Amino acid sequence: MRKWGIVPVKVQAPRFNGFISLVMHPVGKTILAVLVFTITACLAVFAFYYFKYSRLIEEKLAAGPFANTSMLFASPRVVTLGDVANFQDIVSDLRRAGYTESQNNRIGHFTSKPEEVAIYPGPDSRFQPDAGVIKFAGTKVSKIISLGDNTDRTEYTLEPELISNLFDKHREKRRIVRYEDIPPLLVHAVVAVEDKRFFEHRGFDPRRILKAVYVDMREHRYAQGASTLSQQLARQFWLDNDKTWRRKIPELLITLHLEQKLSKEKIFEYYANQVPLGQRGSFGIRGFGEAAQVFFGKDLSRLTLPEAATIAGLIQLPSFTNPFRWPDRAKQRRNIVLRAMRDNKYITDEQYETAAASPMSVSRHGTESTDAPYFVDLVNDTLVDKFSQHDFQSSTYRIYTTIDLQLQHDASEAVRIGMEEVDKALKAHRKKNQPPGPEAQCALIALDPQTGEVLALIGGRNYGASQLDRAQAKRQPGSSFKPFVYATALNTGLLGGSTILTAATIINDEPTTFWFDGKPYTPGNFHGELLGLVSMRQAIAHSLNIPTVKLAEQTGYRAVVETARRAGMNLNIHPTPAVALGAYEVTPLEIAGAYTVFANRGMFTEPYFISSIRGKNGESIFEGKSEHKQALDPRVAFLMDSLLEEVLRSGTGAGVHARGINFPAAGKTGTSRDGWFAGFTSRLICVVWVGFDDNRELNLEGAKSALPVWAEFMRRAHEHRKYRNVTDFTAPAGIGSAQIDPTTGQLATTACPTVRTEYFIEGTQPVETCSLHGGGGARVAGWEPMQQEPGEDGGKPVLQANLPPAHPNAPQSPSAVQSPNAQTDPQKKKGIFGKLKDIFK
Repeated sequence: MRKWGIVPVKVQAPRFNGFISLVMHPVGKTILAVLVFTITACLAVFAFYYFKYSRLIEEKLAAGPFANTSMLFASPRVVTLGDVANFQDIVSDLRRAGYTESQNNRIGHFTSKPEEVAIYPGPDSRFQPDAGVIKFAGTKVSKIISLGDNTDRTEYTLEPELISNLFDKHREKRRIVRYEDIPPLLVHAVVAVEDKRFFEHRGFDPRRILKAVYVDMREHRYAQGASTLSQQLARQFWLDNDKTWRRKIPELLITLHLEQKLSKEKIFEYYANQVPLGQRGSFGIRGFGEAAQVFFGKDLSRLTLPEAATIAGLIQLPSFTNPFRWPDRAKQRRNIVLRAMRDNKYITDEQYETAAASPMSVSRHGTESTDAPYFVDLVNDTLVDKFSQHDFQSSTYRIYTTIDLQLQHDASEAVRIGMEEVDKALKAHRKKNQPPGPEAQCALIALDPQTGEVLALIGGRNYGASQLDRAQAKRQPGSSFKPFVYATALNTGLLGGSTILTAATIINDEPTTFWFDGKPYTPGNFHGELLGLVSMRQAIAHSLNIPTVKLAEQTGYRAVVETARRAGMNLNIHPTPAVALGAYEVTPLEIAGAYTVFANRGMFTEPYFISSIRGKNGESIFEGKSEHKQALDPRVAFLMDSLLEEVLRSGTGAGVHARGINFPAAGKTGTSRDGWFAGFTSRLICVVWVGFDDNRELNLEGAKSALPVWAEFMRRAHEHRKYRNVTDFTAPAGIGSAQIDPTTGQLATTACPTVRTEYFIEGTQPVETCSLHGGGGARVAGWEPMQQEPGEDGGKPVLQANLPPAHPNAPQSPSAVQSPNAQTDPQKKKGIFGKLKDIFK
């Protein structure tokens, strides 16, 4: 038997003597200490900043990443039985208001088919829980049912549309979407071109980082393509746009925490709502939901493959590839995205070829026209001035406004079309070889005369080019102010004095110098033509200056100013002859408010534009309401309606009928350095101003500058059901009528060649029959002035330098000036016999 023995094996153990010696050496100890200290310090700094950013992230996520976004909403649209509409119209409105087909949408959701739309407001709706069904028969609304109690209704109020977010002190719009609302096509497009390993990595893509470092070193620039979606989100929410490696440390910490706290789907959802995607009009576009609406006019869920690729392509350089301005660039970038989707197996070769060959199509619905940028500024300024205790920029509020987006669109189109006509007229009047001047500007304000709600507002032709709001700029109103002179004159019929002026009063349009505080004022008519004896109706219809100043003198300049101030105009209007011709500056918004006294039976209605404000939990912060005060007697207001209708029937505004105004309307042209038109129906007031920002002469009267814009807007506006059924201006109690001869203003006889029905305050009708055609003695308005009240300066002489200029288009003698305490020049004044002689000329 073989015996086994133990074979000794010699093993040599490693020697650490060298390392230990190094560590024990004083130099080694120093190096080790520095290394340990450095590692400890780095860990401490890392821990400090990690917990710092973690706390910030936790606070933001706890509040909701988009909680601090105040929102401005338009006035809601009311759908009524019999309205011309179909399910596509209603669905389009719902989508613009933020509704989707998804039941998880907090604003609300809907279901639709050709014969009906069912609407279900969500917890964030203004009208919860007012669910309803709108049914259609052909192109009309045939039935409205409330789902709450299953009863029929005559109308249903749709959710108001979002105008703008007030977010981080920027003018932005966004539509919040959830991950499940985002179509896979868009998810695939974004990750394919921005971060193809998004659903795999832990927040960082080492390959992209190494590539970025290489590009930095080779091209001596900062890389722009290394960030993952998580890093981009970290930067968008918590950091600035500084493209340096210094920013990468907090970006790293935030990204690590986001990846730890949130799922990939939630990170993508936040990214989808936060990513900036360029500019449209005056607003920044935030998120995929708003981009789908702005660029393609549809809900996110309905995007096609080319559209999804277009939106994904905007992320890198949104301004450079904006499809509205640069369609070729946008298409080129879109096709890069499509190629990346194909390479990553998200689409087939056939899908790629078809999508890449499709044209670049975007929605051309004119976002600027419905975004109302000047109106948003007006609201924002008001929030700052009147609600300073609330932080609208960093807190959640819902601000509901009065703007009617249909009318706002009409206003934008009217300004565009009307100002093209103005541009052509100005070009035609330009002298040969004269260089073109600045572009004429325009303002438009539309009001509801009964409530004072501002329904549309345009402050200029291009907000992007100029943010100056001309609707609030002070300018001379010219003849658009004259109705307040005539209203003051007609009010004499209620005062019971010796001077009673009526629409039939005859006034002599002749060269006249008015003396005021010892100084002469000599106006003339715009075209220089004098018409002789005219009625008050003819004088306002043809916007005659001299008869207007005579009426102001008869009634007292101070009375004219008081009428204007009761109608809401500013306190800078002074009682001088120049006030009669609109020489004192007011804003177009003031004129629009002042005209409510004519459209609303003498009641002044203060314009307003914020209907309500709600806090985060729906609590009421503010409720707007109409403020009224009686400024004119209803009888005087009706007489003015009749006179201002005459302006459009036979006077300076008669051109409106050729522009489609075939419904009862009234208004007044105005010409100073600028052009004006202020007009109204029983349902709508609109004021238009046209002029230059530097206050140079427009050299176009209001009938050729502002009137075309006004007529275009009013024609469009009155096609909408809400404003369509305008009525005639009805006479209140205390109004009578008489058949008169318009030449003399006296009761007509059978021999009078022309007879018209004139309206009067009861008791002020003429009593004499026509003296020219077989009647009795004539009665002509005498010009012995009423006892003039002292001027505001107590009757002391006023230096010419301190006086407002005469009406810019009123020719004056070289010595003509304005001054207080006017009296007609005794050398110019005619006696009664002279005036009788004039009648028989």
